[in-house]
Amino acid sequence: MSTHPMASASAPPASAPSDAPDADAVGARRAASLIVLRDGPGGTPEVLLLRRAERDGDMRSGVWVFPGGVLDPQDAGLAGLCDGDTAAAADDRLGVPDALAYTVAAIRETFEEVGLLYAGADTARAAALGERALVNTGADFAALCQRHGLRLDAAALAYHSHWLTPPGMPKRFDTRFFVARAPVGQVAVVDAGEALELAWLTPAQALKKERALKLLPVTRETLKDLGRFDSVAAILADARTRRHPPRMMPRLGCDAAGRVRPVLPREWAYAEIARLDPAGRGDVCFELPADRPVRLSDRVVRVTCGNGSVMTGPGTNTYLVHAPGGDEVTVIDPGPDDAHTEAHLAAVMQAAAPRRIVRIVATHTHVDHSPAARRLAELTGAPVVGCQPAHPQWQDHGFAPAHQPQDGERLVLGTGATLRAVATPGHASNHVCWLLEEEGLLFTGDHVMQGSTVVINPPDGDMAAYLASLDKLLHLPGLRAFAPGHGFLMVEPQAEVRRLIAHRLAREAKVAAALQAAGPATAHRLVPQVYGDVPASRHGIAERSLTAHLLKLVADGRARREGDTWHSLEAPALEASR
Repeated sequence: MSTHPMASASAPPASAPSDAPDADAVGARRAASLIVLRDGPGGTPEVLLLRRAERDGDMRSGVWVFPGGVLDPQDAGLAGLCDGDTAAAADDRLGVPDALAYTVAAIRETFEEVGLLYAGADTARAAALGERALVNTGADFAALCQRHGLRLDAAALAYHSHWLTPPGMPKRFDTRFFVARAPVGQVAVVDAGEALELAWLTPAQALKKERALKLLPVTRETLKDLGRFDSVAAILADARTRRHPPRMMPRLGCDAAGRVRPVLPREWAYAEIARLDPAGRGDVCFELPADRPVRLSDRVVRVTCGNGSVMTGPGTNTYLVHAPGGDEVTVIDPGPDDAHTEAHLAAVMQAAAPRRIVRIVATHTHVDHSPAARRLAELTGAPVVGCQPAHPQWQDHGFAPAHQPQDGERLVLGTGATLRAVATPGHASNHVCWLLEEEGLLFTGDHVMQGSTVVINPPDGDMAAYLASLDKLLHLPGLRAFAPGHGFLMVEPQAEVRRLIAHRLAREAKVAAALQAAGPATAHRLVPQVYGDVPASRHGIAERSLTAHLLKLVADGRARREGDTWHSLEAPALEASR
C-alpha cells in the first residue's frame, strides 16, 4: 500500500536525461534559437515570441516560437567575427565542435526574423539594420558583416538548453537555445515572411490557458523554466553557469484512444517508450489503461488492473513471464479480489493464451496484490507461490501458498527465463522481489514504486528493514531495470534506490529534530511538522510511516517510547560559539 501521486493530477519531479547517443540525432538538422528577454513592468522578465507563418505540411505552422532557424554553411565561417568566447571555450561550453556556428546562426536568424542585431558599433549597426530586407541567406548575412565591418556580439548570448525533435517526426531539428537581453535602442519588427506577429509576454502570460497560444512542447517547457526567475539578470546568470546542459529529446507516445503527442523526459512513461519504441512509431501508450496487455519484451507482458486509487496510482500491475517460445506462463501479482477482478482475470487469461498459466507468484500479501490468486488458481489449477506475513493487519487473510520461497531461490520458467527471489522485507514482512535474470529486470511489487515512496506501516512494516532492503538492491548483480507494482518501467534502478534512501534518511532527520523540539509527543502531534509537504488529507496515512521512523529511532537508541508518547534521547545541539 502507498499513497501514489500518479492517482492525482500532480506531476512527477522534473528530471533531465543524460546526453543521448549521437545515433539519436541522425537525420536531424542543426539549428539555433535565441530567447530574447527584457525587463517588464516591475522588473518581471518578458520574452519575445513570434507567430510563424501558416504553411501546409509544416508542423510549426502558426505556432508561437522564439526567433531561430537552421544553421547555414556560412555560419561557421563567421566564427572569427565573434566577440566573447573563443572557439575552444564555446566548443567546451556546448560540448560540440564548431560551437560558434550555433551562436552565429542564432544572431543571424534573430536579425532576419525580428530585426534585432547583436553586432557592430552604433553607426555600423544602424546602417546594417537599414539593409535587413537584403538578408535572406547566410551568404547575405556574411556579405552584410563584411560591408559594414561588423563584429558579432557573441558575449551577449548565454547558452541555455539543447533540444532534439522526437524520432519519428517528418522533420527533426537538433537545436541549441541561447538567452540574451534585448539590445538597447532597437525595436523588434515582424518580417511578415517567417513571422506574422510579435509579442512581448511574461512566461506566465504566454502560458496562460485563456490566451490559447499554440506552443510547441520545447517552447512551453522553456517558458516554464524561465518563469522560475524574477529578473532578466537572474536568467542570464543562471544560464552562464550551465555547461553541457543535457539534451532533451521527447518521444512520441499515444493515449488510450491512440492520439499521438510528444512525451517529455520528465513524464512517467518516457523511459518505457524509449525502450519499446526507439524508432518513434508512436504506438506505445503513455497511459496505463485497465486490462490492456502491453508486451514489454519477448518474455514479459504487463496487464494493469482497473483498481486505480490514491493508494494504488493507476492500478496494480500484473506481470506474465515466460520463456521465449515457451508455452508456460508465470503470473506475478494477480491483483485484488473486488469489483475489478473478473475483468482483470479475463484480460490476464487472454494475454496468456495460447500459453498455459502454470504458476502464480505474489510479491506480498497486501490486498491490492494477492487476493485474486485464489480465483486465478481455481481457473487454471496453477499453484501459488509467496510468503506469509508476520502480522495480519492490512493483509490478504485467505492467502494460502503452496510454496514459500527462500531468498535467492530460482524458478526456472524454461530455456532462457529464470526468476530469482530477492527477499526485501520492510514495506511488508513477507515482501519478495523477483529478478528476471536474463533481462536484469526486477519485479518490485511495492518495494519500489514509480513516483512515490511507499507507506511503512508497523507492526508488519519496518523502516530499518526497508532501508536495509533498499541497500541490498544497490549490490544486486545484473540489475538493469525495475518493473514496479504500480507505474511504468524504470530504467535507472540504482539512481532510484539512492534517491529513495536519501529521501527516507532526510525524513528520519526531520522526525528526530521535530521530536527533540517538541519534547514528549505523540506521533499524531508530530505529523504536521514532519509531513508539512504532504496534503493534510493524507496525514493519517503519513502517521503510519512516521511511527515506523520513531520505532527505528528507538531501536537506534535515539528515542524511547512510553505508550503513545515518544521521547528524544538526543542532546540538544550546542549553539555555535560567537
